Amino acid sequence: MKKRYAVRALVPAVLATLALSGCGSSDSGTDGGEATAKQPSQQGTTGAADSAAGKPVTAGGTLGAAGSACPMPVTFDFAASWTPEAVEVDPGSELAALGQQGPVTMICEIDAKPAGNIGYLRVWAGEPSGSEPRAVLEAFLAADESAGKAAYTEVRAGSLAASEVTYTVSSELLDEPKTERAFAVVTPDGPVVVHLGGLDTGEHEQMLPAYELAKKTLKAG
Repeated sequence: MKKRYAVRALVPAVLATLALSGCGSSDSGTDGGEATAKQPSQQGTTGAADSAAGKPVTAGGTLGAAGSACPMPVTFDFAASWTPEAVEVDPGSELAALGQQGPVTMICEIDAKPAGNIGYLRVWAGEPSGSEPRAVLEAFLAADESAGKAAYTEVRAGSLAASEVTYTVSSELLDEPKTERAFAVVTPDGPVVVHLGGLDTGEHEQMLPAYELAKKTLKAG
């Protein structure tokens, strides 16, 4: 049986982000979160770099396997100093909508604040449906009313075929649209979306090496 998940402390998370930033932001809704530091499931040394920023990042551990901070249908390395935490979404709760987007439900968020950035790498998973990665991403974005200017590309996430999207998010609380991106893969256990937001486009770009590390090292669980 698959573990059921319930959203924890999303409202305090929004308030925490507002206090840090002086303005609101959206990570497909909110880029806040109540982070609880956890010991990495496994120490790693894998490095990755964003081609634009050229800033290498070292792996702090591997997520996804049973016994890790976030059991998932896939595994990947996460950046050192980022703190992962499983997210549980109770379908009957008042906050359930914040943890569900299109065909997928949030199952893990990895907090960048301990590494000096404001944002999260979030993992969403859904039930098997036969959909291709591109269709999963399109449905994911269609469920976000603030998303716009989407550009899709076909890529590889580790050894898996994947679809990736870069798009903008607009909000009355933002001075200008910010960039976000996500990639999707399909596994025997269902689709998985890995999403990177950020307080603003600058924060997003600084966190890209962690996103690229996850994409480069991803494997089916």
